[in-house]
Amino acid sequence: MNVLQISIDSLRRDFLSAYSAVPTVVDYEVETDNLDRFAERAAVFDTHYAGSLPCMPARREWTAGVQEFLWRPWGPIEPFDETLPCLARDAGAVTQFITDHFHYFQHGSHGYYEDYNGFEFVRGHEYDAWKTVPREPDERLLNQTTDPTTDPADGVGFLNRAQYARNVDALDERAEADFFAPRVFSATADWLRDAGDWDQWFCYVDSFDVHEPFHLPEPYASMYTDEDPRDPELPNWPYYGRIDAGQSELSDRELEFVRSQFAGKVTMVDRWFGEVLEAIEGTGGWEDTAVIVTADHGFLLGEHGWIAKNEMPVYDALANTPLMIHHPDAERSGDRIDQLTSAVDLYATVLDFLDVPVPEGTHSRSLEPVLADAENDHREWALYGYWGSSVNVTDGRYTYMRPCDPEEPTDCYSTTMMNPNSWFTPTEPKTDAESGTFLPYTESPVWKFPGRSYAQHDDDRLYDTEADPRQETNLAGESGEEDRMRELLVDALADLDAPEGQFDRLGLEP
Repeated sequence: MNVLQISIDSLRRDFLSAYSAVPTVVDYEVETDNLDRFAERAAVFDTHYAGSLPCMPARREWTAGVQEFLWRPWGPIEPFDETLPCLARDAGAVTQFITDHFHYFQHGSHGYYEDYNGFEFVRGHEYDAWKTVPREPDERLLNQTTDPTTDPADGVGFLNRAQYARNVDALDERAEADFFAPRVFSATADWLRDAGDWDQWFCYVDSFDVHEPFHLPEPYASMYTDEDPRDPELPNWPYYGRIDAGQSELSDRELEFVRSQFAGKVTMVDRWFGEVLEAIEGTGGWEDTAVIVTADHGFLLGEHGWIAKNEMPVYDALANTPLMIHHPDAERSGDRIDQLTSAVDLYATVLDFLDVPVPEGTHSRSLEPVLADAENDHREWALYGYWGSSVNVTDGRYTYMRPCDPEEPTDCYSTTMMNPNSWFTPTEPKTDAESGTFLPYTESPVWKFPGRSYAQHDDDRLYDTEADPRQETNLAGESGEEDRMRELLVDALADLDAPEGQFDRLGLEP
């Protein structure tokens, strides 16, 4: 069996026709013809949850099967990780990685691509440190991606955003095929057409789109708005935070425009994902290839007064992510899957599809039994969150969000002694670190040192997502389910052998 795994960064379920039952934040239908076509032959998972957030923590779950946010923030593959591409390669499969997700190649994120037989990196997205000229990039695009009134021109934020304008300065906005998602999916289609020479392969495709900035060619830029998409007063790269105050404040007009550009990106990604489907069909791949399509997280578009991610409570618009799996031999192809599943489960699932033994000690549970049996009891809980903040749990219906004490430090376990890419941990070498075998899933010694917590909310949150899918009514303090969900959180932390410090900062008894 061959395996093609595709991640579409920041993709929301409510923008996909395959998830039409999910309440949507826009009043128009977003065109996703190719993802719909794929969903018809796939098992569509309705209760799939993210785990460690955001970008690279999610990738370590997929790559190493470790639900890392309880032990460390954003960081590299560790020396003791048994990575999926390495295990697949050692078992005889050819492994290929195709991406425009530049975080893999940043200082502090090493180890994710090195184990593949080959990789293709499409340069220039977001903050990718690529172009240094022109010194003065396109002023109109710079105005749409930055706000010099709140982000000084000599500040890191402004300079990072100017990097994107510089990277794409020579990009003809009429040349759709030269944008990022088209190049990623075209490269994937080309590779699939040539892969028949190999006996078995694993191809991992990570599209940074639909991630911001929401900079688009036509027809997508105008597809869901009557505004001029090149109006320098309309932002295509919103700042993270509250939409009613501060740097991230958006008017109703600006918010609607951002939503339209997000929707346009979804349709552009869908259009070029169709090239991959054509390559699979043209090579007869449906008969011997498992295909997984998912996302790392969503992106808030004004719900609960927030834009983007990271800073707010982890609502389902962020955490309840799309997952669709085609397997040629799966009994439940074409079914809706209502069993609770977690992002970390994809690690063991891909290994099972490749007929590679799953290492002991990971947090991953293969979805093969779920694809074969509607009665399979896969999970009682799924944990998700950001390192150093709230810890959240769901049983598939109720979601419980437990706040942390931001004054209570969190132990950071890392072999790197520092984490240059994190906004949570110090960037200088530590002199007060302790070395020891602190991790329950490896005997390798690691460094432990304190990191700070931060509050996404200061109160308990409980939502019945069946009765209240938008999570607008907090039932904490009013429902008998709260005690049960709190105990479920404690049980889940205990099952994972979470650090005692996690219980302390969450105010829980182990």
